[in-house]
Amino acid sequence: MIPILSVSEAIGQMNEYGRARVPFLFIVDFLAKNPVVLRLDEVKASELLYDFNGLTNAHKPVEWGQACTQFDKIPLPFDQYFPKFDFVLRQLKRGNSFLVNLSVCTAITTNLDLKTIFDRSNAKYRLWWRDRFVCFSPETFVQVRGKRIASFPMKGTIDADLPLAKERILADVKEAAEHATIVDLIRNDLSMVAEKVWVERYRFLDKIETNQKALLQVSSEIAGTMPDNWRETLGDWLFKLLPAGSISGAPKPSTLDIIHRAEGYERGYYTGVAGVFDGDSLDSGVLIRFIEKMNDQLVFKSGGGITARSEAYAEYQEVIDKVYLPVAHELSPLY
Repeated sequence: MIPILSVSEAIGQMNEYGRARVPFLFIVDFLAKNPVVLRLDEVKASELLYDFNGLTNAHKPVEWGQACTQFDKIPLPFDQYFPKFDFVLRQLKRGNSFLVNLSVCTAITTNLDLKTIFDRSNAKYRLWWRDRFVCFSPETFVQVRGKRIASFPMKGTIDADLPLAKERILADVKEAAEHATIVDLIRNDLSMVAEKVWVERYRFLDKIETNQKALLQVSSEIAGTMPDNWRETLGDWLFKLLPAGSISGAPKPSTLDIIHRAEGYERGYYTGVAGVFDGDSLDSGVLIRFIEKMNDQLVFKSGGGITARSEAYAEYQEVIDKVYLPVAHELSPLY
């Protein structure tokens, strides 16, 4: 049984392990109500498997057998998505938010169980929790090495096979505004915990291979300088950054209320964060690309950023495109 802590217990445990340089794993849900903090030597592979940029308690993934894989999705009908989108759009036009990440649940069927999906997937951040969920995320939350902290928010997705896909996504006015809003939000978030913050890279592209198509994903890198004692206060400052800006929106308090009213379901650990402190450095990912077992039904949770410039059907198509299994190296640098 994996113990669930209170927020104060989780912060205290993370601070204690950071101070003593004890390696640990943490998993925090979207609303930070049910955090998990475990020393790495306490993690039972029969209950939890993780692989964060190669730091793992799992065996080497087996080769993907695409030919024998069945994967089908039953998307939420557009006429059920539209009222959620319309509510968000009205809130944006009233000035209650600048950007809202709206997510939905898509029922899926597959001949693979959650652990097999973990074993066969390729992603920067893989996490499997027995009988609950599997996540294969391409998005870094924060990394801290030495005194340097960096965050890599993702905002902007396009089918890589479309003509001039790179040029189209980078020239899209709506996508550019959405990305700029998130970069500004993350820069402000990091400023709460770091002594100096700057944008290292702005709007670079990665290619994601899926069982359906290749996608281009737009990211930026925001970096900062942490105080000398960041390990001793690890829990305090990490919880200040939650929830991740890229999967909530701006400003956070009012946007979280809009998300709650629009989505009509509990995200749980989807869009939370998980990571590992190895005794010296920290690496963590955002829990997106997320399949959850709900009442014996597999559900893929996915979402996208909505701005006042958003078009309903394009946003609907984006959340469907994000329902996939990764079949090749999740991220291969392009530009």
